[in-house]
Amino acid sequence: MPLIHAPEFPEGLVWLNIDRPLRLREELRGQVVVLDFWTYCCINCMHVIPELAHLEEKYRHDSVVFIGVHSNKYDNEAHPENVSQAILRYGITHPVVVDEEHVIWGMYGVSAWPTLVVIDSAGYIIAVWSGEGHGEELDRLIAGLLELGQQNNTLAAEHVATQPLQVPETDSRLLFPGKVLADPAGRRLFIADSGHHRILITDYDGKLVGFLGSGIPGLVDGSYEDVRFRNPQGMALFGNTLYIADTDNHAVRQADLASFHVHTAVGNGMIGYDRRGGHRGRDQVLNSPWDVAFLNGILYIALAGLHQIWAYDPQTQVAEVKIGTGRENIADNAARKSALAQTSGLSAANGKLYFADSETSAVRVFDPEAGAVHTIVGKGLFVFGNVDGPVDAALLQHPLGLAARGNELFVADSYNHKIRRIDLQAGQVSTVAGEGAPGTEHDGKLLLYEPGGLSLDGPELFIADTNNHRVVRYRLDTGAWDEVRPILGR
Repeated sequence: MPLIHAPEFPEGLVWLNIDRPLRLREELRGQVVVLDFWTYCCINCMHVIPELAHLEEKYRHDSVVFIGVHSNKYDNEAHPENVSQAILRYGITHPVVVDEEHVIWGMYGVSAWPTLVVIDSAGYIIAVWSGEGHGEELDRLIAGLLELGQQNNTLAAEHVATQPLQVPETDSRLLFPGKVLADPAGRRLFIADSGHHRILITDYDGKLVGFLGSGIPGLVDGSYEDVRFRNPQGMALFGNTLYIADTDNHAVRQADLASFHVHTAVGNGMIGYDRRGGHRGRDQVLNSPWDVAFLNGILYIALAGLHQIWAYDPQTQVAEVKIGTGRENIADNAARKSALAQTSGLSAANGKLYFADSETSAVRVFDPEAGAVHTIVGKGLFVFGNVDGPVDAALLQHPLGLAARGNELFVADSYNHKIRRIDLQAGQVSTVAGEGAPGTEHDGKLLLYEPGGLSLDGPELFIADTNNHRVVRYRLDTGAWDEVRPILGR
């Protein structure tokens, strides 16, 4: 088949991590160009980012340019400022063009996230791959194209200079906190300071009680000062043991709060695609565990990367699939025949497990006695919005967190920048806090920016207000609120 010239980028789009728009016919002439079509909600897109980062480092002195083309799924993802936050959260340093009208997406005939397009130094499209896991193929292709470009004398001599966004300094000293867990018995808060790769332990007023993690990303067991995490998210407390979804290490970590020693309960740091499980401890690979919760002595693990929920028995140390086939969709059925979509939040109450399926903007429930999954709110992979009212008409937008008690569910409706309440008895959804747009406060009312986690203690609702880099304590009875600012000793 004849080679196709790569279409030129249209003018007038916002570019990030660089101080100017890039043009294929100008400064990219003579470069091997890798386009990564992504959207920041997508777990598969998140898995591609470290693969590209490895290759960026490997070819940093060569005529290779990596460009992210952000073609959004959700309305909230179309805004350049929100894309900027995702770039900082994921540590992306290559240029990103905000393709909010899907113009580049259409020009290149893309139909799925993520998609990689490789352009040679002469400007021709050489390869197109959809999905994750193409790192080794991409590496070999880049090496071959560089060699061919040298032979044909088509490689550019100059590198393309970038200007990566800078990680902000925050008053709270937190960075993109993903989840928060309240311990009513000890009046402690466990804060997943995800951007700093650590767990902070404070009292309800923010006074530091302890911390887990050196702040250096990695997978290292040991004492609280030496242990390393990588983007930790959800947590669950069982007695004096804290279980942690160590998301980007594809592991569940276990912290003894008496000795402040951490070890790896499940996973080995490598991404896995086993959809059945049945192995013990480090012998069982996981895929992007995002949250954990205890129910009837079993630790449930939301494996966002596999669209499943697994069960871990602390006694046998065996982890195996409990809910979901691994097909990304919304389908109620018996537990292992149901279909989930990037489960990102868990909460147990009433002998049931409630969960937030972010990619179907859904809240669902697993009843162990019935052995089945039922959808409370949510309709499909591309059905989302910001609508209160009866559960069968209400709409959410990419919820990430849940807190359940009695007949109430509180939902971190992340891309609507709201906290929603589901009255299970009345079958009604209402808004508790937030006004549908990013912010911190307005006339004394609480505003939020992509909140990711919730936890309850009586009338106090603790919120991981992720993109505002803070934890908020909200009084459900009065609407009063304040920030819980960790008072750190170092």
